[in-house]
Amino acid sequence: MRLWPRSLAGQMAVLIALALFVAQAVNFGLALRERGEFRLAQAARPVAVRIADAIEREAQGIRPIARDRGRIRRTDRSVIPAALPRLPDFAAELREQLHEQGVDAQRIDTGVRGWSAADEAMLSRRSSRPGRLRRQPERPPLALLVAIEQPGRGWLVTVVPWNDDGGMHLFWRLFAQTLILYGVVLLPVLWIARRISRPLRDLTLAAQRFGRGQGEATAVPVRGPADIAGLVQSFNALQLRVIAMLDEKDRMLGAIGHDLRTPLAALRVRIESVEDDTDRARMADTIAEMNRTLDDILSLARMGRPSEPLTEVDLAALVDAVVEDFRDLGQEVAFEEAERLRMRLRPSLIRRAIRNLIENAVKYGGGAEVRLVAEATAVRIEVADRGPGIPEERLGDVFEAFTRLETSRNRDTGGIGLGLALARTIVREAGGDVRLANRDGGGLCATIELPRG
Repeated sequence: MRLWPRSLAGQMAVLIALALFVAQAVNFGLALRERGEFRLAQAARPVAVRIADAIEREAQGIRPIARDRGRIRRTDRSVIPAALPRLPDFAAELREQLHEQGVDAQRIDTGVRGWSAADEAMLSRRSSRPGRLRRQPERPPLALLVAIEQPGRGWLVTVVPWNDDGGMHLFWRLFAQTLILYGVVLLPVLWIARRISRPLRDLTLAAQRFGRGQGEATAVPVRGPADIAGLVQSFNALQLRVIAMLDEKDRMLGAIGHDLRTPLAALRVRIESVEDDTDRARMADTIAEMNRTLDDILSLARMGRPSEPLTEVDLAALVDAVVEDFRDLGQEVAFEEAERLRMRLRPSLIRRAIRNLIENAVKYGGGAEVRLVAEATAVRIEVADRGPGIPEERLGDVFEAFTRLETSRNRDTGGIGLGLALARTIVREAGGDVRLANRDGGGLCATIELPRG
């Protein structure tokens, strides 16, 4: 499964979604950092004020700091167990807050543990002092132990409520904000991207139809942004120029074909006056070969603008008919019977491509084995022989026009090198391709592959 979409609208949506995600991630990080700093300051300020007030009261002789009870008590050493997790950021913030209150701290130790019954009782006693509103104190999830060392005076220890939610509340709030932002931004972007890409899809379809010669070329409606509209206008103008050149080429090829066939027909008439039967037969064969060569050259030159329309035919019956033509001429051509296979194609052109491959197999292998294989997405027509084959490094060269392999195929048994070139051009015009492969044990297998549907 492709994770990256292929359409313009999909890619724009994914890129914008990624940009929004990165922006929200940066926003979340900054907000979490700011919230952490604010939370530390809010938690450390009351502790610093309370400790500074207790120290000041003790210095004035109003109320000494007890050693065994009270919210703030004095000890000889830090009573925070070593196993408790520490909060160094809180300790640093508290040090700054104490410094602002005029209290010097030599060391500050912290520890987080669960809220205990003693902490609950202390919080209740503090809430029930005279002058305070009586209410049921909320039970915090954690307790933060703070120990502050005063130079030469021991440690001051206090316990404060602590709530460590890990920023989950902020996370879910930003998550909901991100979903809303996606809905507000991505839906309009998808709509705009589809409007932008619609002219491009029309242009792609028109180019495919024009490239395959499927019907008359039609102008693509000019719409969309200025740069895309300019592209569509350029394509329409290019399409008109190509059509004009193809029309001129067809007229030129028609004139060339007429001018060449006329003297060939005249020669065919004149050789009837030749008395020697052998010479007359050789001349007739030469003229027939020239006519076939001319037909191949004109057919290859006219590819791209076929005059034959697409027709629904039975491909299995078409291949069988071509094979029967060779059998009627006494050639050894075998065909495995295949089920009916309805396809839309140009039957005369496909028949010619199949005939060219079978002719090569008969000429260079003495016979042909033809097989039709239907698959889910493609159809293969395999023409195999037991001839000399083709060197692996020359398999691609034989598809070039007028290319012949002198080492294995000479002029007495071969043509002028247009059969494979014409076959591949016909099949590619139908959306398929022709492949060649040497067979195990000798011989060559030529495969026509056509798409289904």
